[in-house]
Amino acid sequence: MSNVKQVRLIGFGGQGVVLAGTILAHSAIKDGRWVAGSSAYGAQARGGTARYDVIVAEDPIKFPHMISTDILIAFSQKAYEESLGQLSKEKALVIYDDLLVKPGTLPGVVQTGVPATDRAIKDLNNKQAANMVMLAAAAVLTGLTSQASLVRALEENSAPRFLEINRKALALGQDIGLNLKKI
Repeated sequence: MSNVKQVRLIGFGGQGVVLAGTILAHSAIKDGRWVAGSSAYGAQARGGTARYDVIVAEDPIKFPHMISTDILIAFSQKAYEESLGQLSKEKALVIYDDLLVKPGTLPGVVQTGVPATDRAIKDLNNKQAANMVMLAAAAVLTGLTSQASLVRALEENSAPRFLEINRKALALGQDIGLNLKKI
Protein backbone atom coordinates (compact mmCIF):
# COMPACT_ATOMS: atom_id res chain seq x y z
CA MET A 1 0.00 0.00 0.00
CA SER A 2 1.28 3.45 -0.83
CA ASN A 3 1.43 6.03 1.95
CA VAL A 4 -2.14 7.40 1.67
CA LYS A 5 -5.32 5.82 0.25
CA GLN A 6 -8.57 7.74 0.00
CA VAL A 7 -11.49 5.33 0.05
CA ARG A 8 -15.18 6.03 -0.55
CA LEU A 9 -17.83 3.45 0.28
CA ILE A 10 -21.15 4.52 -1.22
CA GLY A 11 -24.62 3.11 -1.74
CA PHE A 12 -28.11 3.81 -0.53
CA GLY A 13 -29.45 3.97 3.00
CA GLY A 14 -30.22 0.55 4.42
CA GLN A 15 -27.32 -1.25 2.71
CA GLY A 16 -25.00 -0.95 5.71
CA VAL A 17 -22.51 1.35 4.00
CA VAL A 18 -21.80 3.39 7.14
CA LEU A 19 -21.29 0.25 9.23
CA ALA A 20 -18.92 -1.17 6.61
CA GLY A 21 -16.94 2.09 6.57
CA THR A 22 -16.79 2.19 10.36
CA ILE A 23 -15.49 -1.36 10.50
CA LEU A 24 -12.93 -0.63 7.77
CA ALA A 25 -11.67 2.41 9.70
CA HIS A 26 -11.44 0.55 13.02
CA SER A 27 -9.76 -2.39 11.33
CA ALA A 28 -7.08 -0.20 9.72
CA ILE A 29 -6.39 1.37 13.13
CA LYS A 30 -5.95 -2.13 14.57
CA ASP A 31 -3.37 -2.78 11.84
CA GLY A 32 -1.39 0.24 13.07
CA ARG A 33 -2.39 2.66 10.34
CA TRP A 34 -3.49 6.27 10.66
CA VAL A 35 -7.14 6.83 9.79
CA ALA A 36 -9.55 9.71 9.21
CA GLY A 37 -13.18 8.98 8.47
CA SER A 38 -16.50 10.69 7.95
CA SER A 39 -19.99 9.65 6.94
CA ALA A 40 -22.91 11.32 5.22
CA TYR A 41 -26.36 10.17 4.27
CA GLY A 42 -29.44 11.64 2.67
CA ALA A 43 -32.48 12.90 4.56
CA GLN A 44 -34.27 9.59 4.11
CA ALA A 45 -33.36 6.81 6.51
CA ARG A 46 -33.59 4.27 3.71
CA GLY A 47 -33.22 4.83 0.00
CA GLY A 48 -31.19 8.06 0.04
CA THR A 49 -27.47 8.05 -0.71
CA ALA A 50 -25.22 6.90 2.12
CA ARG A 51 -21.45 7.23 2.08
CA TYR A 52 -18.45 6.71 4.29
CA ASP A 53 -15.07 8.22 3.42
CA VAL A 54 -11.95 6.70 4.93
CA ILE A 55 -8.40 7.94 4.55
CA VAL A 56 -5.87 5.25 5.46
CA ALA A 57 -2.17 6.11 5.76
CA GLU A 58 1.11 4.74 7.03
CA ASP A 59 2.05 8.14 8.52
CA PRO A 60 0.06 10.88 10.26
CA ILE A 61 -2.61 12.35 8.01
CA LYS A 62 -1.97 16.02 7.25
CA PHE A 63 -5.35 16.82 5.66
CA PRO A 64 -8.20 14.66 7.00
CA HIS A 65 -10.66 15.26 4.15
CA MET A 66 -11.08 13.51 0.80
CA ILE A 67 -9.45 15.27 -2.12
CA SER A 68 -10.15 12.55 -4.67
CA THR A 69 -11.11 8.89 -4.52
CA ASP A 70 -8.35 6.29 -4.95
CA ILE A 71 -10.64 3.37 -4.16
CA LEU A 72 -14.38 3.49 -4.76
CA ILE A 73 -16.52 0.72 -3.25
CA ALA A 74 -19.96 1.07 -4.86
CA PHE A 75 -23.03 -0.71 -3.54
CA SER A 76 -25.58 0.76 -6.01
CA GLN A 77 -25.82 2.08 -9.57
CA LYS A 78 -26.82 5.62 -8.60
CA ALA A 79 -23.98 5.86 -6.06
CA TYR A 80 -21.51 4.51 -8.62
CA GLU A 81 -22.55 7.10 -11.18
CA GLU A 82 -22.49 9.96 -8.65
CA SER A 83 -18.92 9.12 -7.60
CA LEU A 84 -17.14 8.76 -10.93
CA GLY A 85 -16.23 12.44 -11.17
CA GLN A 86 -14.26 12.24 -7.92
CA LEU A 87 -11.98 9.38 -8.96
CA SER A 88 -8.23 9.95 -8.76
CA LYS A 89 -6.59 10.52 -12.10
CA GLU A 90 -3.86 7.99 -11.33
CA LYS A 91 -4.56 4.31 -10.74
CA ALA A 92 -8.10 4.53 -9.35
CA LEU A 93 -9.74 1.26 -8.38
CA VAL A 94 -13.50 0.71 -8.45
CA ILE A 95 -14.95 -2.27 -6.63
CA TYR A 96 -18.67 -2.68 -7.23
CA ASP A 97 -21.52 -5.05 -6.39
CA ASP A 98 -21.95 -6.85 -9.70
CA LEU A 99 -25.64 -7.58 -9.15
CA LEU A 100 -26.56 -3.94 -8.49
CA VAL A 101 -24.04 -1.99 -10.61
CA LYS A 102 -23.45 -2.09 -14.35
CA PRO A 103 -20.11 -0.34 -14.84
CA GLY A 104 -19.30 1.99 -17.69
CA THR A 105 -16.04 2.22 -19.57
CA LEU A 106 -13.51 4.24 -17.61
CA PRO A 107 -10.11 4.57 -19.30
CA GLY A 108 -7.23 4.13 -16.86
CA VAL A 109 -9.48 2.85 -14.06
CA VAL A 110 -9.42 -0.75 -12.86
CA GLN A 111 -12.96 -1.99 -12.14
CA THR A 112 -13.70 -5.22 -10.32
CA GLY A 113 -17.14 -6.67 -9.77
CA VAL A 114 -17.84 -8.54 -6.53
CA PRO A 115 -20.90 -10.82 -6.29
CA ALA A 116 -21.66 -9.52 -2.80
CA THR A 117 -25.44 -9.33 -2.85
CA ASP A 118 -25.82 -12.41 -5.03
CA ARG A 119 -23.65 -14.57 -2.76
CA ALA A 120 -25.11 -13.11 0.45
CA ILE A 121 -28.54 -14.22 -0.76
CA LYS A 122 -27.46 -17.62 -2.14
CA ASP A 123 -24.86 -18.66 0.47
CA LEU A 124 -26.09 -16.92 3.61
CA ASN A 125 -29.81 -16.47 2.86
CA ASN A 126 -29.38 -12.89 4.05
CA LYS A 127 -29.30 -9.95 1.64
CA GLN A 128 -28.34 -7.55 4.46
CA ALA A 129 -25.00 -9.36 4.89
CA ALA A 130 -23.83 -8.12 1.46
CA ASN A 131 -22.07 -5.15 3.06
CA MET A 132 -19.73 -7.43 5.03
CA VAL A 133 -19.16 -9.67 2.00
CA MET A 134 -18.19 -6.60 -0.03
CA LEU A 135 -16.00 -5.20 2.75
CA ALA A 136 -13.99 -8.39 3.19
CA ALA A 137 -13.55 -8.88 -0.56
CA ALA A 138 -12.41 -5.26 -0.92
CA ALA A 139 -9.92 -5.70 1.95
CA VAL A 140 -8.34 -8.65 0.13
CA LEU A 141 -8.27 -6.82 -3.22
CA THR A 142 -6.76 -3.62 -1.81
CA GLY A 143 -4.62 -4.70 1.14
CA LEU A 144 -6.13 -1.84 3.17
CA THR A 145 -6.48 -4.04 6.24
CA SER A 146 -6.06 -7.60 7.39
CA GLN A 147 -8.91 -10.07 7.71
CA ALA A 148 -8.02 -10.69 11.37
CA SER A 149 -8.41 -6.99 12.13
CA LEU A 150 -11.68 -6.89 10.21
CA VAL A 151 -13.06 -9.65 12.42
CA ARG A 152 -11.91 -7.89 15.60
CA ALA A 153 -13.38 -4.56 14.42
CA LEU A 154 -16.62 -6.34 13.52
CA GLU A 155 -16.84 -7.87 16.98
CA GLU A 156 -16.52 -4.40 18.54
CA ASN A 157 -18.97 -2.64 16.21
CA SER A 158 -21.68 -5.17 15.38
CA ALA A 159 -24.88 -5.66 17.32
CA PRO A 160 -24.71 -9.06 19.07
CA ARG A 161 -27.72 -10.42 17.18
CA PHE A 162 -25.95 -9.85 13.83
CA LEU A 163 -22.47 -10.96 14.89
CA GLU A 164 -22.61 -14.57 13.69
CA ILE A 165 -24.05 -13.79 10.24
CA ASN A 166 -21.56 -10.95 9.83
CA ARG A 167 -18.65 -13.27 10.70
CA LYS A 168 -19.87 -15.71 8.05
CA ALA A 169 -20.21 -12.85 5.57
CA LEU A 170 -16.63 -11.70 6.22
CA ALA A 171 -15.36 -15.25 5.64
CA LEU A 172 -17.37 -15.50 2.42
CA GLY A 173 -16.09 -12.12 1.24
CA GLN A 174 -12.52 -13.13 1.96
CA ASP A 175 -12.92 -16.26 -0.18
CA ILE A 176 -14.46 -14.23 -2.99
CA GLY A 177 -11.65 -11.67 -2.80
CA LEU A 178 -8.97 -14.36 -2.88
CA ASN A 179 -10.59 -15.97 -5.93
CA LEU A 180 -10.89 -12.62 -7.71
CA LYS A 181 -7.26 -11.81 -6.93
CA LYS A 182 -6.15 -15.01 -8.70
CA ILE A 183 -7.74 -13.89 -11.95
